[in-house]
Amino acid sequence: MQTDSSFTFVLFGGTGDLSMRKILPALFEAHRAGGMLHDHGKIVAVARHAADRDEYLQWVNEHVKPHVSKNVDQAAWASFLARIEFVKIDLGNPQDFVHLRDAIQDLPGIRVFYLATGPSLFVPICHALASVGLNQNARIVLEKPLGYDLKSSNAINDAVGEIFAEEQIYRIDHYLGKEPVQNLLALRFGNALFEPLWRREWVESIQITIAEELGVEARGDFYDNTGALRDMVQNHLLQLLSIVAMEPPHSMDSDSVRDEKLRVLRALKPIDPRDIGKVAVRGQYHSGVIRGTSVPAYATEAGVKPDSTTETFVALKVEIENWRWAGVPFFLRTGKRLADRVAEIVVNFRAVPHSALGASALRAGANRLVIRLQPNESIRLYCLAKQPGEGMNLASVHLDLAFDQFFREGRMEAYQRLLLDVIHGRLALFVRRDEQEAAWRWVEPILNEWQAANRPPKPYAAGTWGPAAASAMLAQHGTCWLEEEN
Repeated sequence: MQTDSSFTFVLFGGTGDLSMRKILPALFEAHRAGGMLHDHGKIVAVARHAADRDEYLQWVNEHVKPHVSKNVDQAAWASFLARIEFVKIDLGNPQDFVHLRDAIQDLPGIRVFYLATGPSLFVPICHALASVGLNQNARIVLEKPLGYDLKSSNAINDAVGEIFAEEQIYRIDHYLGKEPVQNLLALRFGNALFEPLWRREWVESIQITIAEELGVEARGDFYDNTGALRDMVQNHLLQLLSIVAMEPPHSMDSDSVRDEKLRVLRALKPIDPRDIGKVAVRGQYHSGVIRGTSVPAYATEAGVKPDSTTETFVALKVEIENWRWAGVPFFLRTGKRLADRVAEIVVNFRAVPHSALGASALRAGANRLVIRLQPNESIRLYCLAKQPGEGMNLASVHLDLAFDQFFREGRMEAYQRLLLDVIHGRLALFVRRDEQEAAWRWVEPILNEWQAANRPPKPYAAGTWGPAAASAMLAQHGTCWLEEEN
């Protein structure tokens, strides 16, 4: 692979929602920062909904510019637009790829092909690229979802793997690019303070939550054929779990990090189909109220079948069968139309073995570490301290790891970091095929059991925290979801 940082970034789906909201804004932020993108790097948008470059740049001005940060310097914006070329292609016509080859053959540097399209187009695009020789000395980025189950995921990976080598394939999971996830690695492996406590002797349980206030929006047809387990658990949540639970890698090179994540995924305790009802809760939102606004039930959303049994909420109890984590429950939760938009990791430490300070220490609770991924990124360590006044009355207080107070430079968004990693050939934050297979292999028994049982998901009102069964599952372990943080 080339290490030259000059590049030609070819964006398939150049007029799609992902390109508009995430990819092009991220590339602009890298461009504006100065020095992050090579001066001669080019962005080539591929789409069929624009006639020519002028019309495409007009679309960028109208639809992309509102999604970049405020106070856009016009000179920076103009120089960013100068990087952009456009090729009109019908992705269903492989002959059109000759036009793409001709358009980029004299452009500089490593070639990056970003497939911001539906997964059904991944294989046809790869075959078309190979037919005109564009798979050589190139990198390809695949968005999720990569398959519907293990079989279909393997079929896509097999087909793409015949055209691109594994080190050329970048399977993106944007949660891995978030700043707090990077800080989690720094916290664990850069400090002597936390790592000795990061094990079963000191950790009682760990929660990982990705909650959304939004419903399915305009994605009803896609979501109704996918569901929360495929859409969020198989990728985002299991990737976060693997980073939280992994052993220290010997370095931060791509295979060292991904080898340790893979060991966690392979150590996940298989779920017996007879126990799925005890350790897995699936729900579907009904009508409710969010921030004072009435919202409809999932079954009445556009594109959703009225009798749909697709889950919009999943809560799981997960165990890792290894020396470090034996007996420590990991609780995963994700859902749509919940009470708040939040993504966080909560590490609940064990209580002191003996309370020499009296009953107030027990009432105040144990230590915990809360790593907030969104909407505001932060890390808080909760400890117990004496309340002012007479007597030894304890209360929970927190220490803020306020990175924005120490580091004044702008924070890098997840897509910006990941796109730069692709351009520079850094694979550590991308999902390797064997990781993906291990995640699907663990998830599939749950999918199969839910399908075989043919039971409807448990209802929950929009604007709540999901079915009561999710809270009951934690109550059996003497704990509860952390829901009061702001």
